[in-house]
Amino acid sequence: MTEAKLQYKYVVSLRFKGGGKAYSFGTDDETIEYGDYLVVETSQGLELGECISSLRDSSTYVSDIELKPILRKGDERDHQEYKNNIEDAKEALKFCEKKVEELGLDMQLISAEYTLDKTKILFVYLADERVDFRDLLKLLASHLKCRIELKQIGARDRAKLVGGIGVCGMECCCSRFLNKFDIISINMAKNQMLALNIPKLSGQCGKLMCCLKYEDEDYKEVVTGLPKLNSKVEYENNIYTVTSINPILDDIRIQNYEKVLNITMKDLKDRGIIFKPMLIKKKAASEAKTKQAKPEKRSFKKE
Repeated sequence: MTEAKLQYKYVVSLRFKGGGKAYSFGTDDETIEYGDYLVVETSQGLELGECISSLRDSSTYVSDIELKPILRKGDERDHQEYKNNIEDAKEALKFCEKKVEELGLDMQLISAEYTLDKTKILFVYLADERVDFRDLLKLLASHLKCRIELKQIGARDRAKLVGGIGVCGMECCCSRFLNKFDIISINMAKNQMLALNIPKLSGQCGKLMCCLKYEDEDYKEVVTGLPKLNSKVEYENNIYTVTSINPILDDIRIQNYEKVLNITMKDLKDRGIIFKPMLIKKKAASEAKTKQAKPEKRSFKKE
């Protein structure tokens, strides 16, 4: 731990407007409590953030990023400025949208946000390709009289900012508690035996739902060694087709022309034989190749 990190006695976590990731700041003020609003200096400028943790000893801070200080507790004036900035940002967003339309720029504005001291405003936008907004920047700087930043985001970031209700009936995970986005693949749905219906597996952003990852490791462990749907297995000296697998209920349904059985995964692993079609195909191909390469014996009659 560097000396810069030890100059503060305590560390607290703050979250800013829009939720998402929490950031750590240093302080010597022992009166700070959970839920307090605090004024801090960030890379964007002065910000008002909500304290979402109790005071922690600075020795517990293990990041290589140098701690920035908490300047003061937010007072009534700070809260009023914060509210005024929200209204002013709405007007700035309307002005920006008008200029985007006049310039014919292919971009969708999502939000605008001032820093607490109004020295800077951040516009967040969505675009499929890179946008040349140099003319737009000049118009905004001339009208708003502050520093301008335009930030391009993707569909998942947009869903996080805007928020919404998922198919589960709860607020979207990204806007509620996720600090970062993980890579979600269709294999996660396959591991959970879900129907590969992309629209039903997609969230508000149009991408695969983040929650597919939550239980993926558990499902991968459970289904290891199990047959695939419609594959052949031998059980009690009879050949069956696997028609259903439910890892949660520990149930596998197998059937042939005579019987339909529901057995446990342990039963199948202990008493059954799972055929591997790929190996069978390779073996058959190898035998066919050997047969083709073998010279044919011919008999000749003596005259």
